[in-house]
Amino acid sequence: MAHLRTIQPLSISGILSLSMLAGVMFQVPSVQAQSTKPASGQARPIDPNSPNVVRPTANQSDGLLSMQGGQRLMNEADQAVKSQNLPLAMKKLQEARQVYNQLSNFYQELTASFSGIDTRVADSQRQKALQSAELRDQATYRLALVHRAMNQSELAVPLLVQIIRSQQPTRDLGKQAYQQLLELGFVDIQYPRTADQPTNR
Repeated sequence: MAHLRTIQPLSISGILSLSMLAGVMFQVPSVQAQSTKPASGQARPIDPNSPNVVRPTANQSDGLLSMQGGQRLMNEADQAVKSQNLPLAMKKLQEARQVYNQLSNFYQELTASFSGIDTRVADSQRQKALQSAELRDQATYRLALVHRAMNQSELAVPLLVQIIRSQQPTRDLGKQAYQQLLELGFVDIQYPRTADQPTNR
């Protein structure tokens, strides 16, 4: 983006510390409603060209389309950051983001299907949809940090805006995403405001 000011990319240690922070801080769910060749026994990425085709697994908790599958991808991304392999980290975070997004969408569909039929089932699926969306936003935030470290501000900005829209500016992850936009020069007003700054303009 031509209007973004020149900045220094984030360091590897900066990404790692922020990504770890994002992974442990945000436990309260909130939601608005891609690949290397895997080794034998590892989960396979979902084909982005056929996102609605779910590959059956013997044990759903061991499959990629599960919370555990998404977490494995997040862990692999952290290891890639530690070894300074940012392209691999980017790929793993893209895959994790896709997994969590699909989970959230599927759980939302189940919630709608059971609404008015079985409240307990609907509520359970709604909580899973919210949890999946929260994890998706965490993966998105880490991905934005990797793009920033690779000096790809034009790819980081849309992801940060998506996080703010999903999380809302008042929540911790939304505030962190806005701070990244401020550091990138995409926005120029501090939020949250300091005590001596008016909030109505």
